[in-house]
Amino acid sequence: MGTGTKKISLAVLGTLCCVQLSGSAMAGEDKPTANLSVSALSKYVWRGFAESKDSLVLQPSMTVAYKGVSANLWGNVDSDLYSSDPAASTTNSWTETDFTLAYDWNMGQVGLTAGYIYYGFDGIPDTQEVFARATWHTLLTPTLTVYRDYDNLAGWYLTLGVSHSVPITEKLGLSLGAQVGYLDAEDASSYPEYNGDTNTGNAYNGFHDGLLSASVAIPVTEYISITPSLNYSFPLTSDAGDLISAYTPFSGGHDNFVYGGITAAMAF
Repeated sequence: MGTGTKKISLAVLGTLCCVQLSGSAMAGEDKPTANLSVSALSKYVWRGFAESKDSLVLQPSMTVAYKGVSANLWGNVDSDLYSSDPAASTTNSWTETDFTLAYDWNMGQVGLTAGYIYYGFDGIPDTQEVFARATWHTLLTPTLTVYRDYDNLAGWYLTLGVSHSVPITEKLGLSLGAQVGYLDAEDASSYPEYNGDTNTGNAYNGFHDGLLSASVAIPVTEYISITPSLNYSFPLTSDAGDLISAYTPFSGGHDNFVYGGITAAMAF
């Protein structure tokens, strides 16, 4: 991901409410599966933070899975990498490479996932997280995910989301999602608290970001699909808005972002 002074450059999991962890396998599969995709988006937004500015980003992803175990490799390419320092070199447009290892299983109507993420960045220290997710397979599919960064951005990040699919035709459906996030930094070196554009020197914690998403998966062949999507990311509190708008050079002073694009995927 990107960063403030390039500090927060850490994704769905990017984010199409999706990102970074897409393609996790369900336990009990009889044969290996694979998913290859690339997303072209108008902006890279991660946990409420803008990680690109005025440029198209490309996010390739590859997932292989077998009997509940999945491994995902994900990247971000910025077509016009922004820097607040005119003297800084911005020649490397490949800004991030993430690796996710996860295991999925079911307990009745509840799907469970445990996993690990390594975030590899260009020009800033890498970091690592572990996470756990519970999904209740019922109305609106409520999903709770807890992330714990134990490395360079130490702290907790929790999300609670719901989703629903509205049929359009026999083969097409409109997928709608809503999510709220809570961020609890271990210290100010991870995420500082801001009052306006002034860093207070304290660690940030509180309800952080909301995300609304809409997408339509369009099957092209048995194995290939095209998915246009639209997203709206916004702060949940004034403190969150101050952090989002002040902490990264990519925000341009804004704390909410409308962005979208298209994803081409092949699954087999």
